[in-house]
Amino acid sequence: MHLDVVDLKAFYYRTRLGRGAQSALQRSLRTLWPDVSGQSVVGFGFAAPFLRPFLGEAERVMSFMPAPQGVMAWPAGQPNLSALVEETHWPMQAASIDRIIVAHGLETCERPGALLEEIWRVLAPGGRVVFIVPNRTGIWAQRDVTPFGHGRPYSFGQLDAQLRTHRFEPEEHTAALYMPPSHRRFLIRMQGGAERLGRRLKAYRLGGALIVEAVKQVHALPRGPKKEARSPIALLGGLAAPQPKPSPGRAGLVSPAQERGIRPHPVR
Repeated sequence: MHLDVVDLKAFYYRTRLGRGAQSALQRSLRTLWPDVSGQSVVGFGFAAPFLRPFLGEAERVMSFMPAPQGVMAWPAGQPNLSALVEETHWPMQAASIDRIIVAHGLETCERPGALLEEIWRVLAPGGRVVFIVPNRTGIWAQRDVTPFGHGRPYSFGQLDAQLRTHRFEPEEHTAALYMPPSHRRFLIRMQGGAERLGRRLKAYRLGGALIVEAVKQVHALPRGPKKEARSPIALLGGLAAPQPKPSPGRAGLVSPAQERGIRPHPVR
């Protein structure tokens, strides 16, 4: 079940905990994608808080928000780049997007397989997609005070298996949000240090959000040298190389009497 866009906007833009989560996830994305110059970047779900670092760099940035969630104008104070879309029918041509960020979109989708097929359709060959999902072993998935406490939480193994089923190859795995989801100020002040320590120790099981980067797989038909048949088919062997019968010589002549089966009498 999708959260309302009003609640998502209030968490990320109006609470200290949400702004801290936004910064931590932005840093993780920038580590994966340090340069997107000349590429098209699309966010799906509620990915707007994580798209801003790419605005001045990518050739094109768009934010797609699913109809059950609702849409908001984004970015603030600039021409709108967001649109309301059906979860499994995006207004994009096939193979037209280079990078996609899915946040608060996969875990709340009623038809995740159909969503993954649509992502595969619009992604360019070799294009990359990042999924940000709740971590099933993290504290954030156990509490509903943040958006990560809603929907289906994942483990790396579960998400990888689902991606491979739909023709994606997972490549990079990381996590974020290592501090407990609390609005207490002293815990929020410790968030930056906790993020650095969690990344250094690779304590992914403790992270509130899992981040998986996958690449679109495009399988080509196998090609190889053509092989010629070594010999004609056995059943047609006689037809493959017909040969004329040799004309009989004098010794091979048959008399009319022999043709009628009459044996000649010996001459006495």
